[in-house]
Amino acid sequence: MKDTRFIKPGQVAIEDVPMPTLQADDDVILRIVRTCVCGSDLWEYRGIDDAAAHSENGGHEALAIVDSVGSAITTLMPGDFVIAPFTHGCGHCAACRAGYEGGCLNHEDNFSRGAQGEYMRYQHAEWSLVKIPGQPADYSEEMLKSLLTLADVMATGYHAARVAHVGAGDTVVVVGDGAVGLCGVIAAKMRGAKRIIAMSRHEDRQRLALEFGATDIVPERDQAGIDHVMQLTDGEGADAVLECVGTEQSVATAVKAGRPGATVGRVGVPHNPEMDLTPVFFRNTAIAGGPASVTTYDKQVLLDAVLKGEIHPGKVFTQSFSLDDIDAAYQAMDQRKAIKSYIIL
Repeated sequence: MKDTRFIKPGQVAIEDVPMPTLQADDDVILRIVRTCVCGSDLWEYRGIDDAAAHSENGGHEALAIVDSVGSAITTLMPGDFVIAPFTHGCGHCAACRAGYEGGCLNHEDNFSRGAQGEYMRYQHAEWSLVKIPGQPADYSEEMLKSLLTLADVMATGYHAARVAHVGAGDTVVVVGDGAVGLCGVIAAKMRGAKRIIAMSRHEDRQRLALEFGATDIVPERDQAGIDHVMQLTDGEGADAVLECVGTEQSVATAVKAGRPGATVGRVGVPHNPEMDLTPVFFRNTAIAGGPASVTTYDKQVLLDAVLKGEIHPGKVFTQSFSLDDIDAAYQAMDQRKAIKSYIIL
């Protein structure tokens, strides 16, 4: 079968590899119908994270058809159309019951890889996969795009808003204008924020942020960006800040953009080994976040919102590619020519 493999920094390629097989009784083999490139996939592509040549790629978002199921699977059957979340919770440990299956206590291998191929082995599938009514042919391409965001970026943006305790009437700052940050704008609006300040330097992303519900745009970075936020909030800062990048710069900005007592919902994958907590202490800032609770949010809130047409997060996909053109899909995101690359199989 065709699968995406890391070749070297700046290059991925399709290689022919063996079909995945069931290896545990709670495995499911999925036939991928739609997948995509995530901003976090670019850490290896840009050479920031190490990866071996010809290793399995980090793709982790998919819509799929169930091909076969392990003996312990009772909730799924071959032919089911599903969202494949990047987190694999059990649904019944203390973490999952609290809605934090990103830290599932029963599944050490809790995250997907290898979704940018024709098939994938999905581990711990009994509770974590999310069934979609009908079949792919029942939906428009625009709807499929929105459904695909529920494998990661829409749920991750929602996680940032949830752990930051965004509520009715709040002022929210969103740091990061990638797909997660833009979905964070949607999530903040869903949760009742009155004012949503999107920090973005790119006109296409600014337009989409405003369409999704942002009320203000801050194009500056660092202290100039913080000063602009303070100007917009009468010198007070935001009630909640969604940090959707993961760099040292974005975290520092997020901490300073909130008012005293604000909460930062941090969902950008961390890439700074140290953090000065002094400003956090003196401003009584709370920091929360981590891997998103994808299955929980999809089942409780997000799938219904997409199917009813209440939200349209699939608009973050601004270019489409075939699986054979996967390297071009990566290049488009690496060069900021696409907000998020959509892969059709």
